[in-house]
Amino acid sequence: MLEPAFNELDIPLPPTQDELPCDDGIPMETYRHKLQMDLLVDSLNTWLVLEQGSGFVGGNMFVYFSPLQVKNHDYKGPDVFVVLDVPVGERKSWVVWDEGKAPDVVIELLSDSTRDRDKTDKKQIYQNRLRVPEYFWYDPFNPTDFAGFSLRPGGYQPISSTSDGWLISQQLGLALVRWQGRFREVDATWLRWATLTGEVLPTDQERAAAERQRAETEHQRAEAERQRAERLAEKLREMGVDPDQI
Repeated sequence: MLEPAFNELDIPLPPTQDELPCDDGIPMETYRHKLQMDLLVDSLNTWLVLEQGSGFVGGNMFVYFSPLQVKNHDYKGPDVFVVLDVPVGERKSWVVWDEGKAPDVVIELLSDSTRDRDKTDKKQIYQNRLRVPEYFWYDPFNPTDFAGFSLRPGGYQPISSTSDGWLISQQLGLALVRWQGRFREVDATWLRWATLTGEVLPTDQERAAAERQRAETEHQRAEAERQRAERLAEKLREMGVDPDQI
């Protein structure tokens, strides 16, 4: 027997993403926090589309998991979250009762104003309310403050780092690594996604730069081959041999 619809029971339908607040007007803590979020979101989003063909990556977005939360405004969302096996596409917010599932991976970017709550209250929300399988935190200004947790029957258990200092996401089959370099003109130690063989997932800009480099290398190789052929042809002519007849 089919369950009666909400409207047949005179129960108000839960709000959709179009009806829920999606912006509180509060920016990320610092410019580096914003860059770190973009670096994690952009590279993984491209990987999900190209390699998996599905999934969603959100950054500094509201995540709604209960009507009570909507009323209390006691939780808004993580800095970065990943949801697997869902259609690719734009969302204003992540609404669990609309999408049918909560995030699979969450990353919080620590700051002086959020550190304590990220390590206590929010961790409990991800563990007990959203049941997020993997939770990570990272401080963009203190790369040593980096940890990950995997959900077990008794709650979150720490994820042990590899000998290289990586934390492995079993959900994604990827590693989170600390990478020293320049991103958008800022030199820092960044948190990045990498394959389990250590290949960092490129941003779209890095991917385009690599393609330009490959094209330039191929052009230089072809030009060198052309010049070599010309020198050989000239030498044959000096010997009285027509290279076009060979």
